[in-house]
Amino acid sequence: MNLNESFEKARNTLKKHNQDNLLSFWQQLSASQKQGLLAQIEKLDLPAIDRWVEQYVKKETFHHLPSSFEPAPFYPAIPDNPSLVQKYEMAVKTGRQLIADGKVAAFVVAGGQGTRLGFDGPKGNFPVSPVKNKTLFRIFAGTILAVSKKYKASCAWYVMTSPLNYSQTKEIFRSNNFYGLSENDVFIFQQGTLPNFSFDGKILLADKDAIACSPDGHGGSIKALKVSGAVDDMKKRGVEFLTYWQVDNPLVNLFDPLFIGLHCLDNAEMSVKGLKKGHPKEKVGNLCLADGKVTIIEYSDLPDELAQKTKPDGSLLFNMGSIGIHIISRSFVEKLNRKDFSLPFHRAVKKIPYINETGALVKPEKPNGIKLETFIFDAMPLASSSVILETLRSEEFAPVKNAEGFDSPAVTKKMLVERAVNWLESAGVKIPRKPDGSPDCLIEISPLFAADKDDVLKKKNLIPLIKSGDVLYLE
Repeated sequence: MNLNESFEKARNTLKKHNQDNLLSFWQQLSASQKQGLLAQIEKLDLPAIDRWVEQYVKKETFHHLPSSFEPAPFYPAIPDNPSLVQKYEMAVKTGRQLIADGKVAAFVVAGGQGTRLGFDGPKGNFPVSPVKNKTLFRIFAGTILAVSKKYKASCAWYVMTSPLNYSQTKEIFRSNNFYGLSENDVFIFQQGTLPNFSFDGKILLADKDAIACSPDGHGGSIKALKVSGAVDDMKKRGVEFLTYWQVDNPLVNLFDPLFIGLHCLDNAEMSVKGLKKGHPKEKVGNLCLADGKVTIIEYSDLPDELAQKTKPDGSLLFNMGSIGIHIISRSFVEKLNRKDFSLPFHRAVKKIPYINETGALVKPEKPNGIKLETFIFDAMPLASSSVILETLRSEEFAPVKNAEGFDSPAVTKKMLVERAVNWLESAGVKIPRKPDGSPDCLIEISPLFAADKDDVLKKKNLIPLIKSGDVLYLE
């Protein structure tokens, strides 16, 4: 079929779906540009797009709450009865064995840019550690390297980027010699994209020969793992479980034997870590149970009266929030990809640069269109069984999202220091403190020195006397 025939076929198809605007500048394109545009159009699932336009673009949709739901049961951070103590011991033993057997891999979603931090480049390359100013990627790599050495295993690392930062991320890893990891153990791949829409449902053009698209959200990771070949790579390695986290949280315990072990012992398909909310409307997902399935209800969707409802002891009824840390079974990813799988879309009104009818690039000053994305937590109700394990904010949650104030680098660095101090004091190390009780020193613990509190205790004799004003890096 020649270009003119391909054009006529595409135009007729697009007309049926009210999207023939995509060919507005056909006559101004070179032959290669025409072929590129046709290839993009061919990839569009136009019948599905018709449904998205009606359901999400033209309507200000919101996610309907389940008809009935309740707070989900969870495993407490500290076991509170003898049988649970015994189960935790068994879970830790199971988790450690799975790690040692190479059955657990790391999986970070790293599609974000550092724009909100005033940083040019992938967010994973943002420097955040308190003494050495290590980047997020370097911190995670150090943990994976430490765990690999500790368990005498090759722990694979799967890194999902967006199309925007894929090449940059690959170059960052290459130029840093994969942070000491084997290149063969790092699998970097791209998530999918979705077209951007005007408010009337038209797909926008980013250029005369390019459809305006955006990443499909971290929910796109389920499909991307399959499409990229990551699942096949996992099978080849014998990996059965993925420990999932988001790139902005340097405190995450990447290989938690307790979490992995509980997930395995309970035959769970997708599990989640939660923590007690700081206030009723904290911007975390509420961990609920609906129709016997763990369901995460966004903070913005939970009615105020339920968000603020308390139990007889005064604590919040819905007090457990998700922080984007999961264990996902490979078999669950495979199962979802065998079906006509899709997660619900979330609608975002955004400022989207586009080519107008005269062919000029417009950079709008106010929101002009709709981006659609999917969220990984919407896969939770599809799992046959799930585990919720409580974790402590001070141990595992210090996301770096904003340049200043809440969730800023300053707060993240402070929490990294406080966790290091807590680990040292738990091992009996004396820490100098200021009159207000805060540490009078700056401390950073490399994962290669200690990946958890127990590792610190084993190396107590290697820790020097810490004096007021000291800046200490332990590696």
